[in-house]
This record gives sequence, C-alpha cells and structure tokens, in this order.
Amino acid sequence: MAVPQQPPGVLCHACCFQGILRTKEVVERLKSIPPTPGQKPAILVYLGVLLQKGKLNASESAELARLVLAQNKKELLTNWWNEGKLEASEELGDMVSAAGDKDMALKIYQLCGASGKVIVALAEKGDMSALQAYTGQTGGSLNYLQLLQQLMMNNPSGAVSLAKMIAKQSPQPVDTNTMADLFLQRNMVREGTAFLLDALAGDKAEEGPLQTKLLEINLVTNPQVADAILANGTLTHYDRPRIAQLCEKAGLYMRALQHYTDLKDLKRTIVNTHAIDPQALTEFFGTLSAEWALECLKELLLTNMQANLQLVVNIAKDYTEQLGSGKIIELLESYNSYPGLYLYLGSRIAFSEDPEEHYKYIEAAARTGQLKEVERATRESNFYPPERVKSFLMEAKLPDARPLINVCDRYDLVEDLTTYLYNASLLKYIEGYVQKVSPQKTPQVVGALLDCEAPDDFVNNLILSVRSLLPVDALVDQVEKRNRLKLLTPFLEHLIREGSTDPHVHDALGKIIIDTNNNPEHFLTTNPYYDSIVVGRYAEKRDPNLACVAYKRGNCDDALIECTNRNSLFKLQARYIVDRGDIELWDKVLDDGNNYRRQLIDQVVSTALPESKNPEQVSVTVKAFMKHDLQAELIELLEKIVLNNSAFSSNANLQNLLILTAIKADPSRVKDYIYRLDNFDGPAVAEKAIEFGQYEEAFEIYKKFGRKVEAIKVLLQHLHDLDRAHDYANKVDEAAVWSELGHAYLDANQVPDAIAAYLRSSDSSRYVQVIDACTAVGCYEDLVKYLLMVRKKVKEAKVDSELLYSYARINNLGEIDAFLHTSHQANLQSVGDRCFDEGMYEAARLLFTNIPNWGRLASTLVRLHRFQEAVDAARKANSAKTWKEVCFACVEEGEFKLAQLCGLNIIVNADDLDEVSEFYQRRGHFDQLMALMESGLGLERAHMGIFTELGILYAKFKPEKLMEHLKLFGKRLNIPRLIRVCEEQGHWRELVHLYIMYDEYDNAAHCMMAHSSASWDHVTFKDVVVKVSNVDVYYKGIRFYLQEHPELLADVMKAMETRLDHARVVGMFRKEGHLPLIKDYLLNVQKVNILEVNEAVNELLVDEEDFEGLRSSITTYDNFDQIGLATRLEKHELLEFRRLAAYVYKKNLRWKKAVELAKADKLYKDAMETVAVSGAPELAEELLRWFVEAKEPECFAACLYTCYELLRPDVVLEVAWMNKLMDYAMPYMIQAVKEYSGKVDLLMSERKEAKEAVQAQQDNMQKAQAQANSFQMLMPLALPAPQMPGMAPDHGSFVGAPPAGYGAAAGFTGHQGYGGY
Repeated sequence: MAVPQQPPGVLCHACCFQGILRTKEVVERLKSIPPTPGQKPAILVYLGVLLQKGKLNASESAELARLVLAQNKKELLTNWWNEGKLEASEELGDMVSAAGDKDMALKIYQLCGASGKVIVALAEKGDMSALQAYTGQTGGSLNYLQLLQQLMMNNPSGAVSLAKMIAKQSPQPVDTNTMADLFLQRNMVREGTAFLLDALAGDKAEEGPLQTKLLEINLVTNPQVADAILANGTLTHYDRPRIAQLCEKAGLYMRALQHYTDLKDLKRTIVNTHAIDPQALTEFFGTLSAEWALECLKELLLTNMQANLQLVVNIAKDYTEQLGSGKIIELLESYNSYPGLYLYLGSRIAFSEDPEEHYKYIEAAARTGQLKEVERATRESNFYPPERVKSFLMEAKLPDARPLINVCDRYDLVEDLTTYLYNASLLKYIEGYVQKVSPQKTPQVVGALLDCEAPDDFVNNLILSVRSLLPVDALVDQVEKRNRLKLLTPFLEHLIREGSTDPHVHDALGKIIIDTNNNPEHFLTTNPYYDSIVVGRYAEKRDPNLACVAYKRGNCDDALIECTNRNSLFKLQARYIVDRGDIELWDKVLDDGNNYRRQLIDQVVSTALPESKNPEQVSVTVKAFMKHDLQAELIELLEKIVLNNSAFSSNANLQNLLILTAIKADPSRVKDYIYRLDNFDGPAVAEKAIEFGQYEEAFEIYKKFGRKVEAIKVLLQHLHDLDRAHDYANKVDEAAVWSELGHAYLDANQVPDAIAAYLRSSDSSRYVQVIDACTAVGCYEDLVKYLLMVRKKVKEAKVDSELLYSYARINNLGEIDAFLHTSHQANLQSVGDRCFDEGMYEAARLLFTNIPNWGRLASTLVRLHRFQEAVDAARKANSAKTWKEVCFACVEEGEFKLAQLCGLNIIVNADDLDEVSEFYQRRGHFDQLMALMESGLGLERAHMGIFTELGILYAKFKPEKLMEHLKLFGKRLNIPRLIRVCEEQGHWRELVHLYIMYDEYDNAAHCMMAHSSASWDHVTFKDVVVKVSNVDVYYKGIRFYLQEHPELLADVMKAMETRLDHARVVGMFRKEGHLPLIKDYLLNVQKVNILEVNEAVNELLVDEEDFEGLRSSITTYDNFDQIGLATRLEKHELLEFRRLAAYVYKKNLRWKKAVELAKADKLYKDAMETVAVSGAPELAEELLRWFVEAKEPECFAACLYTCYELLRPDVVLEVAWMNKLMDYAMPYMIQAVKEYSGKVDLLMSERKEAKEAVQAQQDNMQKAQAQANSFQMLMPLALPAPQMPGMAPDHGSFVGAPPAGYGAAAGFTGHQGYGGY
C-alpha cells in the first residue's frame, strides 16, 4: 500500500485514526523516507505522537527500542515499559536481553507468550523452581538437553548455571557425564570445569571416572587449574596412576610424586628438583616410609650430589626421628659426603646425646678443615667417646694440638697426651698444658715423662715452673711409684725454705729422711706438720718402733694397736692405752673379737695400771673392765687396791664398786664386804642388791644405815612377809611404818586390817583407794569409821558423798537426815542417783527432796508407787521427760486420769506426740488415747500434730467420726500424712475430700474413678475434673462415665468442653462405636469448625437421615472432606441427600459433576442454577443442547433466562432455529437485541466524551508535557530544540521542545477535517 508523502504531523494524525495504518509496512516506509532539511526523520515524529496518544503495538515498540538502545538510553525504555506504553514481543525481549536486563526480558517473553525464550531466561537465572512452575502451567515438559545446548551457544555462563541445577535434581533429567561431554565437545573447558567442580562436590566413589576426566582435561589444557583442584583436596576417587602420569608430563612433579605409588616412578620423578618447591618436597618425604625415603635420598645424591646436597640435608634434619640418624649418617658416609655430614650433624649436635653422632661430627669437621669447630666441639661436648676421638686426632695429626689437649684433659688421658706430645717433640705444648691449662695434672705429666725417660733437668724445670700450683701429694705418688723420690729433694727443700706448711711436703721429706736414716727420731718428734698416718705406714715396713713414735705423736690409735699387735709389742700397747685414758679406745681393745685381748689385760693388770698414779686413769680402766663384764678380773684388781693398804683404800667409789661387783659376780662375798667396809653408799648399794635379788643383804644395809621405811618396804614388797612386817612395825612403832603396812594390807585386799593400820597411823592419803576397796567388798561399817577419821583432815566432796552413801547402804536413814542438816560438801545429786540406781528409793527420796530435784523425785515416787505425789513433783519439774515417765507409769498401772493429766502436758510438744501415741497404742488403750487427744484440742497450745494424730486415730479405730473431723478442722491438719493413712485404711470418700482440700485434683479424680462405689459423686467429680492439670484425666473420666454412668456423660462432657481435644474425643468414641452418645456435645463444639468434629456430626446426620440438619452443617462449617461426603451422598437412596451431594460438588467448583447429578434426578432448576453460578459458557451451551435432546422446551426457555449471561445469541439462534424452538427463544432474542442496542448507544456517548476530553487536553498541552515524563524523555531522541537566532540547525540532537506543527501547532489543534475526532 502506498503511503502519500505528507508532512509528519498530518501523517501521524492520519495513521492514528482507528489504527488503520499502524502496520509494520507503514513503519518500514516511514523509516525509508529521507528526512526533510530542518526536520527530524518521519519515524521519530510518528513514534513520538503515538507514545503521546497511547500504547505502541509490537512492531512500533521493537522499532522504538532499537532506536533508544542504539543511544544507550535503556532507562527510557524501562520507564515506558513500566508505564504500559510498549507491547511485548519476542523481538523486543531479544533486544532487552542483549542489552543485559534479563529480568525485563523475562517479563516481555512471558507477556508475549514466547515460552521457549521464557524457559531459556529462567534457566539463565538459575531459578529452577520457577522454571518447573512455568512448564507446569504451560502444560509442557522441559527438554533439558536441548535447552542446555542452546544456552551453550548463546549464554555459556547460563549453561553452567543450568547444568549445576540439573545435577542437583533427583533423579537427574540429564546424566552428568553427558552434560560434561557437551561442554568438552564445544571446547568449553573453563565452563565444563566450573560445572564438574560443583557437580562432583560430594566426592562420591561412583564419580571416579568423571573426576579423572575433569583432571585430565585441565592437565592437558591448563595445568595450573588442575594443580589448584588437586590442592583443594575435594576429589579423592579419580584414577591416581593416570593422573600421576599426566602431572609428570605437565611438569607438575610435586603432584606426580603425591600420586605415584611405585618406588621406581618416585625415583624417576624426584630428581627434577629444579622444578619442585623444596619446602613441598621436604613435606612430601614425611608421607614416605623410612626405606623409600632413604632410597629417594640416595637417588638425589647419585643424580647430582652438589646440587641436591643441601636439600638432602634439610630433609634428613626434618625426618631424623623417622629415618634414624644412623641410617642417614651411613647414607652420607657411603658417598663420602663429609660436608653433608658436617651440615646434618651440626644441626643435631646441640641437643643430641648420641656418642656416635658427636664422634662423626668431630670427624667431619676435621676432614672438612673446620679446626675451630673441632676445638669447640672437643671443649664443649659431653657425649663423644673420648678414646675414639683421641685415637682419631692422633692419627689425623692436625696442625693444632688443642683439640687433642681438650679431649685428654677432660677425660683424664694425660699420660697418653704427654707420651704423644713428647714423642712428637711438641715440648712447648707440654709446658703450656701444665702452666696454663691444668697445673693440677702436672703429676700425671711428670709420671708419663719419667716413663718416657725424659731428662731429669727437663722434669725438674717443669716442676719448678709450676711450683705451688701443682698438688704435691699426687706428685709424690707418681714419683714414689717409680722409686724416684730423691728427685724431688730440691723441690721440697725449696718449698720448705719458702715456709710451706703443706703436710704433703713434710710427708715426702720425712719419707726421704727415713730412707736415708738421717736422725729420723728427731724429725718424727719435732716436726709438727707431717701426717702421722702417712709417715708411720711408710716407716712401719722399715722400723715398727719409728712407726709407733709417729702414731703416738698423732694419737693414731688404730694404727698403733694394729702395729703393736702385728709386732707383739703388748707392753707398749698397754702403757699407751692406760696413758690415753680413752673409754672408746678401751672398747676397741677389750672387744671379744680382739684376739690379743688376753695378752693386753695381763700387761694392764701386771704392769701398766700398778705403775699409774693418776686416779682418772684408774677410773677409766675400771669402767672399761666393768663395761666389758670382766667381773673376776675386776674383783681381783679392786681387792688389791681397796682391801690392801694403798693410796685408793678409803676411796668411796672403789668401795661401792667392789661391793657392786661382788653383788653381780660373787654374792657370797657381799655380807663380808658390808661388815668390813664403812665408807660406801648404803642406800645406793641396797637398791643395787634389790635389783639383783639379794633382799636380805638389802634389809641388812637399810638396818645398818637406819632406813626403817625402806627396810619394811623390802619385807613387804620383796620378801612378801606381812607377819614379819607387822612384828617389825610393832617394834619400831612409827606412823610412816604403819602407813606402809596399811598400804600393803590394802594391796592384799585385807581391807579391815588396812583400815586398822591407817587408823593407827592416822593416814588419810589413800582414802580414795580405801573407798573403792570397801565398796568392792561391801564393808561399809568399817568404811564409816575410816571416813569419819578422814573427814577430820580432808574437806572433800568425795568423802562426804561416800559417807552419805555408806549410811544409805547400812540403812541408817536417821544419820542421813542428821548429816543433811549439817554443813557438808557432799554431791547429793550423785549420791541420790546411785541410791536410785541401786534401788534404795527411800534414801534417794530424802536426797532428791533436800536438793530439790523434782524430776528425779518424781521418778523415785513412781518407783514407790506414790503416783499422786509423783504427778505433783512432775508438775514442779515441768520437764517433758518427767511428764512422759510419770504418764507411762500411770498408764501401766491403769491410772488413766492421772495419765491424762500428764499426757496433756506432753502432747503440746509436737516432737513427743508420736511417742505418747505409740505407747498407748502398743498397749491397746485406743479409747483412752482418743480421749486424751480430744481433750488436747481445746488446749491453748494445741498444734497441727494433735489434730492430725486424732484424725489418724479416727481413721484407724473410729472411721465414722473421720469425715466430721476433717470438715471441722481441715485447715489445721497435716493433709499429706492423713492422705497416706486413708489410703492404707481404704477410706476413699475421706481421701477424695483430703485431695480436694490439698488441691490435688488429679489424684481426687483418679480416686473417684478407681473406687467409684465408695467415693464417686457426680457433682463433686464435675467440680474436680475441670481443675485437673493432666489432660489425660479428662479422657479417663470420659471412659469412666461411658462405662459406669453413660446417662451423665453429656453433662460431664459439657463441663469439660473447653479443655478437651475434640479430635481425640471423636477418635475415642468412634473407636468405641458410641458416637451417638455425644451428639449434643459435638453440636456444641462444632462452632470451632474442626475436621474430625464436622465429619462426625455429618456422619450422625446422614445416619439419622436429617438432610436439613446436614445442609445446615455443611453450609455453616466447611472444614471436612467435602468430596468424600459428596461421593457418599450421591449414592444415597433419598433424593434430598443426592441433592446435597450436588450442592457439595457445586461448592467445590465441580460444576460438571453437580450438573450431572441434577440432571440424573431431574432437578433441572438446580442444574440451571449451578451452570449460571459456574460462569462457564460451554456448560451452559451443553445443558441447553441437553434440554433440546431431552425434549424439554420449557426447560430450554428457562435455561435461556437463567443462563442469559453465558449464552451467545448466535448459538441460541442456531439451536432454536434448527430444533424449531424459535417461539421459546424469541424472548431471549428480544432481550439480547435490546442489550446490544444499549451498548452501542453507550459507546457512542463515551466516544463523544472522549473527543471532548481530547479537545481539553490539547488546550492544556503545556501542562500535559510537564507531567508526561515518557514524552519529555522521548524528545531528545525524536526532535531537536527550536533554533535560536544565529544558530545553525542541529540534525543530531534529540533534546529540545517540539517543533512547529507538532502538539499545539497550527493546522492540528481544532482541525475539523475528520468529523471533529
């Protein structure tokens, strides 16, 4: 169609008329029109006008998008799209997608129905759920493989996302291997890698081939990526040998090593150290076994020792513990790699204690010329083997001898060192060693030099160069062993001239003097510095007398004794020992183990001691003889000294010693010595005689010295002769003697005799023992006499108390009463308790009354059966213990009134209540106990225990009073305790009452259900059950009523209505088959609209054939299985129920099913109403044709009226005309014509109003331009700004106001050439 060449404004106006010319051909023609000078292209003007007027069609929208996107102004396009100015098309979506706005492109594809593009867009987004939802809505199925191939060509990243989503589905629509092959066939290695890394993230064993494929491709194309994948460690099931080979070919030697499992492959690969990170290689060795690691190290050394030595050493350092230092040292030695040994052992030497390692380190350092390190190691190390190191250093002959000196000096190999240095003519090192290094080892050097036959001058000069720094004793030792002592004479004399007092110097000089016999006695007696032991032993072999001189000078006891024993010099030995006067020395020589003791004693007795005039020496000698039990020898010696006239005859100590020795050794001589000697210590000797059992001698000594008490003690304690002692006491007649005799009688348990003796001596010292003895034998009359004597001297409570007790024992109550009225110190309470305990109640009564002690008095009166007086005493005592004692005694005797008086004072104490109750109950006095408790209720101090105990008694013995008691005193009871008792006694009604009082409603309900015959009450149960906390009680209660009281079930369920789980209740009754019983309950709770309740109600209504109730139920409450109910009802024999089935189908939008049911039951009205409500024209037409087929013209006419909105006039006219029902259809046709005429009139009216609105809009164009953002945003693209004076026309600008002739331009506004439109 040819388009006339017209001005743009006119052209636009023409094109807009009813859209007749808005075609793609017109757009193409406008695009081809060359722009008029000074004006914009016609297509721009055209599109601008259309945008202002309304919405563009598909071709116009696509053209506008092309123009806008060409100038990178996509936001303009977005605004127009959001304002609804553009029409969706696949072409427009493609351009927007190419511009990068995938979301907008997706919306465009969806609106234009480009399902293929929608699927691709959703796949690119990765929104799998949306993709599946979309395909479900469109009724199609996804061809994932085709979609994936398409995305690979257009959007590789989207293809990766889609592949990842497919891989995550279960089951997978496309196999992972197939998708991977698609990527790799198109050489999309990067995308395929990204997909496989995500798909294989689970690291499953069955994915091993895919893992291998992923690594193979990247090792061939991009080894760095493969290295990163392997480093990540997420894949473990690939073909490791295959990957190892590829890694080796790709130059990833470290990865190859990690994957090879054969030693041959490892050795081949590991030599490429130039391409392997040393740190990684070192860590790799930690994964190898010790044997393989050593083999690989050998390979490294064999291939290139110089380049790999440092690496081998580093590996050896890190894995010494695994490989073993010995194996590493052996490896390095096998290649003569002493530098390697030096480096390796240098890192271990500081903390290693292995002697072999230290030796190898010293050897390696020496062989590599590290002399300073050798010297340091030999000086500081404590673990190298000195002999081996010494031998090695001597063989190595290092230019510096200091390492060898260090070793020999530290480990005392000085002789070997000296011999080596002397033979090597290194005399300066010898001099330096003794002068600067170790002067104290000069003796060993000298000894070695003497062995080497060094010149004496050199040795002497060497000694003199050190002088006082060297140890003289060691030097003398060394020289003496070689019999060269004379060599030291100049040196020793030089030291003495310098004033040396060193014993070793003088010892050496003394030895030389003894050897030369140069007046040795003078030296030995006058020189104060020598060591007597050293010189004496040296002289002993030459002259024992000289040795004894030396020993005596130094008090060398052992050495002198040994020397004199060996040389039989016993006289010299005896004189020395007596002269020394040392008891320890005597112990040594008088020891039984001394084979020379007899010879020494003979010399002491015959020569040494008689010569002595020193008393101390005699004393020490005697003591020594005594100590070693030489009794016979000692007696002989003492008789000579004491009995014979001598300087020591009157010595008291010697006399004592003589008698004592005789007592021990020869008792027959003792009495003779007692009579002949007068200056001895009698008491001490007598004690010694007693000690040795010589009692008669001791008695004679005490008599001789006037010691009478000691004498009678001997008779009593040792001779045990009481008669002789009594005669001696009568003869002497002294109080002290009688006292001792009394003690003896008392110890012999002759109590009367003892008391008689004490009375004669007036001795009260042992009154406690006398009391105990009299108590034991029961002689209280004698005890009274004794205590009256004692009481005059001693004021003690014990005496007065025992006197009172004795009066009680002899039943002298008058004396007791008289005694109590005098002043005394007796412990009345103690005596009273004793009398009470021993049954002397009258005496105890007197004592307790006098104290007064009302509690004990009450107990005493109880024993005397004076109960009234006992109650009075108990009242004064006011003690719970006393009250209980009196009360229990009264109960035992049947005095219940008195017992009740006492009991009332006991039960007010809660702690004693149980004891009283138990006492009464054990004896069967239940009524008396309840009377006591009932009396206690009115007490001011009545407590909860009394009320509780009475309740327990009622429960046990008078249950008829229990309930009344509970109701009266419920708040003052210990309810838990009563609950236990009621449970034990089976008082269920009272137990329920207690549970309710204690707020244990669960237990109350359980009790009523468990013991319904005795405890159930409907009103009580209703009140209780609504307060329980355990919901299971509700359902147990329902079962209880169902079984025992079904007539009251509805009432109780109404009370529990708000607390029940209605679904559970329905399930329970449905299982029991008793749903009709709870119909009222179900109707009450149906308002909560619960599925189970609704279905149960509907089921009951169906069973009862109550269709009206059922209709009301299903209309009001919709929470039930509606389709299931409808299915059941459609087969019901009653029409109304089938009609309800159609109604349910209708509610569930199953129109066709509802119509079929209505037609089957000839409920045509229902069928027509259902179709009218459905809004489905096809159902209406189908029903209309069915009425025609069923020969129901009236229904046909009624359907036209009922379904008027759904029927098309042409269809109605066709059916009526073909079936000769035009008369029935004529009312419908009249109505349809009328309606369509009205619609045309309305359209014309609206068109007129629209024109008027357009006119108003043109009048306000300037305001409309300010609001029309899309039009303003179009202006820069469509038209230039108006030219200003002096400005050249701009054909490229898209910014400015509309040109003349556009918008409100002349010739457009108010134009009437088109009928005013």
